[in-house]
Amino acid sequence: MGCLTGLVGLIVSIVPFGSDVEKNVGLDLLFKIRGEKQAPSHAVVISIDKESSEHLNVSDNPDKWPRSLHARLIDNLTREGAKVIAFDVHFIEPRSPEDDNLFAKAISGAGNIILCEPMKTKEIQFSDNGSSYAEDHNIVKIVQPIAPFARAAAATAPFILPRIPFKVNHYWTFQPSAGDSPTIPVVILQFYTSEIYEKFIHLLEKASPGLSGKFPHDSDTALRNGDVKGLIRDIREIFVRDPSVAERMFTELESLKTLSVDEKEHEMISSLIKMYQGSNRRYLNYYGPPRTVTTIPYYQALELHNGVVGDKQVDLKGKAVFVGLSEILLAERKDSFYTVFSQANGVFIGGVEIAATAFLNLLDDKPVKQLGLFYFVLVILLWGLLVGAICRMFPIGLALLGVIGLSILYLFFAEYQFKTSSSWYPLAVPLFFQPPFAFFGSLVWNYIDTNKERKNIRNAFEHYLPKDVVDELAKDIAHIQAAGRVVYGICLYTDAVHYTSLSEDMDPHELGRFMNKYYGMMFKPVKQNDGFVSGVIGDSMLALWVSARSETALKNKACFAAIDINKELQRFYELSSDNLQLKTRIGLHCGQILLGHIGAMDHYEYTPMGDIVNTASRIEGLNKQLGTTVMVSEDIIHELNGFLTRELGKFKLVGKAKPIAVYELLDKIEDADEKQKNACAIFADALSAFRKRAWDEAIEKFNRSTEKFGGKDGPSGYYIDLCEQYKQNPPEETWNEVVCIGKK
Repeated sequence: MGCLTGLVGLIVSIVPFGSDVEKNVGLDLLFKIRGEKQAPSHAVVISIDKESSEHLNVSDNPDKWPRSLHARLIDNLTREGAKVIAFDVHFIEPRSPEDDNLFAKAISGAGNIILCEPMKTKEIQFSDNGSSYAEDHNIVKIVQPIAPFARAAAATAPFILPRIPFKVNHYWTFQPSAGDSPTIPVVILQFYTSEIYEKFIHLLEKASPGLSGKFPHDSDTALRNGDVKGLIRDIREIFVRDPSVAERMFTELESLKTLSVDEKEHEMISSLIKMYQGSNRRYLNYYGPPRTVTTIPYYQALELHNGVVGDKQVDLKGKAVFVGLSEILLAERKDSFYTVFSQANGVFIGGVEIAATAFLNLLDDKPVKQLGLFYFVLVILLWGLLVGAICRMFPIGLALLGVIGLSILYLFFAEYQFKTSSSWYPLAVPLFFQPPFAFFGSLVWNYIDTNKERKNIRNAFEHYLPKDVVDELAKDIAHIQAAGRVVYGICLYTDAVHYTSLSEDMDPHELGRFMNKYYGMMFKPVKQNDGFVSGVIGDSMLALWVSARSETALKNKACFAAIDINKELQRFYELSSDNLQLKTRIGLHCGQILLGHIGAMDHYEYTPMGDIVNTASRIEGLNKQLGTTVMVSEDIIHELNGFLTRELGKFKLVGKAKPIAVYELLDKIEDADEKQKNACAIFADALSAFRKRAWDEAIEKFNRSTEKFGGKDGPSGYYIDLCEQYKQNPPEETWNEVVCIGKK
């Protein structure tokens, strides 16, 4: 179950659906638990917003603002010491020549202006040789700002983000659809770290001596020659072609043998190396909702003087300044994006603040870092193994508590890693998919196992217990000790003659094989007549037929079973190659019995209790005295038809206080011959004479009965001996025809 949970979790994680859920649910959860955090002070956003348009008395549409305002802004920001200024505004169409000229002049004079390059996608069709089949292709084109602005700017760069309904979780450092062109955050970082450019290039050449002389060492020459993007692409290509360059540069940087750098320079160089070393796609580490990054309204930036505007202190010295549309934006406004901190009422964030966030992530080297593939797979598999094993091994309640507790611990751990190192551990699959899958999967598995176990119990118990009892135990085996029930039962008790001597003479294994065959013949008629074997001890068997009340049909089945047992055994002995035979005596009685699991401590047996069982045993023993095979009580014979029986008299059995009338069960009526029937009639006349104390008449008729039964009849012989005794010692006048049996 643990392996299955881990494997399924891994499959869900790598399919598009699972990946999207992880980004849109798991990552969101980490941000929301962490909450808002203080944004670094290295970047400031100048917001083009409604408030500024009202103060400046210009159009609400930023595209229609006079470019002379932008020129004034550049001059003011430059005086305030801004290190680099990026405009997330499109300047792709000329406007007023005078305003455009002022803006171009301000850009050129500042020398640190980065302009945004919009990208346009055009869909065209290609077909082969006039074929009707055509493929659609997208061609992405970077649109440069108009020539005066592009020439005057230190650099131009794109920054493309997906529009709603897509949630913005990531951005590109190098735009794949535009020939890996560096984006605004990358270009700004390169300008922002211009003071350590020479040391960075020296370190690069130290790590890869073959590059010596390829790049200019002076930052002014390198960054202000109009082809900054080309420089950045060339450096990037080196890191892509030889990934070990970054590791060698870090080794050189840490050794401090070739460069003498302070802590701030060390951090800048490290950030540049990791920017070039990393993948094109980076996940944004948002600091909070709109305007979490320091934001100044456009109109206030125009009024800024010596770091003061109104009653506020605003320090722009050495900062990266981003100018663009930024306010508490509604979703329908231009340049608004849906992020983890977007609100249900439609409040989104501006693209310029996302660009500033991306720059700060690069500078501080604190983007959201996904686990590497190896560790990601390891976490999903190990977590699946753990929760799957717990759900499978422990009871439902304990497993549920255990998984909930572990999930809370995992959430705390993942959140701690996210807060301290921005490491993104998967949450959606480990918390919202794998535990339910493991829990309900284990329930199903346990259900299947339980059914299989119940089936095995049923199959095992059916060898020892009746079907209805097995059904009850399969449902609730814990209540095996429950009290029994009083039912109407027919007890069939058997015993084998000369078993003791047989067991003395035979090897135990040979005896066991013989007795298995013997009981096979015994059990078959019982099962065929809907009875069940309650117990076997040595050579004795107790079979039962039970119901809520006395039923003639039930008595018939028990009597059929008794007759068939003798026939099956006779047939078995005739066909057997062994000379071994066990004559079997049978006794039947019926009445109320207690049926249930009887025992104590750790041992119980499903068995009947009551006088009926004991009496059936005594009746079986009476066969020995009278020389019969199958003997039944008068209660069994009552209302019974279809069988040839003969009354044997009333007997007071050993240990019994009350006498009982017994009958010999000879055969089924349809199988009995006239000779047997005549013999039974003569025996009945003899028994009648015996009861009248006509001893000589009784002896004469018992002798005739013996002749009719083929010259040998146990009951007749027994009564002849008894009549001779009574002739010598007549019973008392109060004699009630009952014969007392003194031994078993």
